[in-house]
Amino acid sequence: MSAELAGSRVIGRIGPKSLVALLVGALALVGAGWSAPASAEGAGPPPTSKIIIMAAPGALREAAIRVEALGGHVTRALPLVGGFAAAVPTSALALLRGSPAVRSVTADTPVRLNKGGGSPPEPNSVYTKALDAERVWQAGYSGQGVTVAVVDTGISSVPDVAGRLLSVRNDITGQTTPCMDLSGENSCTDTYGHGTFVGGIIAGNGAASNGLYSGVAPQANLLPVKVAGANGASDVSNVLAAIQWVVSFKSRYNIRVLNLSLSTDSTATYRSDPFNYAVERAWDAGIVVVVSASNRGPAAGTISKPGDDPLVITVGAVDDRGTPGVGDDELPDFTSRGPTPSDGLAKPDVVAPGAHLVSLRSIGSYVDRNSTAMDGTYHRGSGTSFSAAAVSGVVALMLSRNPGMTPNQVKYALTHSARTLPGISDPMAVGAGEVDAYTATLNPPAGSANGGVVRSTGTGLLADSRGHVWVDTLGGVAVTGELTAQLILWDPLGYTVGWNPTSWYLSTWALTPFLAVTWSAEDWPGRNWGGRNWGGGDWEGSTWGGTTQRRQYGQPVDGSVWYGAWG
Repeated sequence: MSAELAGSRVIGRIGPKSLVALLVGALALVGAGWSAPASAEGAGPPPTSKIIIMAAPGALREAAIRVEALGGHVTRALPLVGGFAAAVPTSALALLRGSPAVRSVTADTPVRLNKGGGSPPEPNSVYTKALDAERVWQAGYSGQGVTVAVVDTGISSVPDVAGRLLSVRNDITGQTTPCMDLSGENSCTDTYGHGTFVGGIIAGNGAASNGLYSGVAPQANLLPVKVAGANGASDVSNVLAAIQWVVSFKSRYNIRVLNLSLSTDSTATYRSDPFNYAVERAWDAGIVVVVSASNRGPAAGTISKPGDDPLVITVGAVDDRGTPGVGDDELPDFTSRGPTPSDGLAKPDVVAPGAHLVSLRSIGSYVDRNSTAMDGTYHRGSGTSFSAAAVSGVVALMLSRNPGMTPNQVKYALTHSARTLPGISDPMAVGAGEVDAYTATLNPPAGSANGGVVRSTGTGLLADSRGHVWVDTLGGVAVTGELTAQLILWDPLGYTVGWNPTSWYLSTWALTPFLAVTWSAEDWPGRNWGGRNWGGGDWEGSTWGGTTQRRQYGQPVDGSVWYGAWG
């Protein structure tokens, strides 16, 4: 999920309704040099094809215009794949594929898992074995006594996490709620679906599957901090508030780990950026911060913020190919590579399984309605959001056995016990290697990471943290520049003062209601959040881009799509 986070540029903005008008008005220009073949009189309309279109970077609107110019029409926005569904004349498919605005054209057909070619049979989810977490459970450590704060879209109360979702008490009102809600939605239910899936990977106990689909730390507690509602839209200011709250109340809820499966496309230097300042503040407060690398690979320099921060543990993804051993693991195209774009730092720090993972459904959520479930409780997903969640679970295991470890000691142990991947040695792709939960927990290498790292000042612009996109309030006010999601001016100096329960209740975060937001018209249909910067691209098992070529991620055009990297 991203803190997608709104941008500061005021440029022409257009919504789905006005997009149609633009398309009609642009037909004469875009369609120049080609006209749809005329049907023979009385022969009826030409045959059409239902397709999924992924737009080239920054060319979503142009791709939609091209569809209309070729006699087709957009049928559905698909923000999770950076594109849309459409119906077009079959005869126009070749021309559409040749458009520079179009990255790929795929038949809109139901997904079927490829049973041949070495694909794992369904169901099969072995990431806990691939991490060697199950041997840690056998040694008596399952995350007990550790709380993982999950800043995301909320975590729905489902059997696999029942009894381990911590409630939050407001000291002023005395009200107790099932989460800390900063989304403006006034509900703790995960109406988008991302956070529940993430929470299941961290700490689901497999209650609904007789233990078959357990998360990594099945006895850890989860504390949902909800920053986005049903459309997955949030602002970086919501995430900054969430991190301040987590730090302020860490002792009350024994928060030892903070999972951030989200990012922005900002390229601002970490040395002054407010987002980097926030994650460093959490780290220095004794909280291990685990961040997804993002799914903008395979090019170099695609690590997203705050995964660009030198202190935190930034996690990329590998495909375990349905086997516990690492010898056949592969690197999916979607996982982002280093170095960091502004400061040239080596990232990610480690990798973990992030392809075809099975985790929890939030029934009725946006993602749930737009994907095919395995059963009443679970479905699949791919993305660095989920590899980060797996590592957060590993950290919970480490701290359940070694509660005195500091964040720097945890990071050192993780990176110095990571396993080398045969044939994949690029440190800018895999960091130190694939996480080994057993060694990191039972025999952690002694040492301390991050020596001499220069800290962020946090004095940079909020607009720069957002990157190039923004959100609107439901009232239509753009959250841009230095405005927060509460429509108040960002105060960088005020944000850097003491973080504790008292200062929280006196802060503008607590005194001013958060507003529900939606994607701005310029970001129609939310492609820049749509999973990429929450860390993903789309859910598996959906009808988006469905083919049987599930593991052909090596192909340069469509590679990441076959993974369903929505997280």
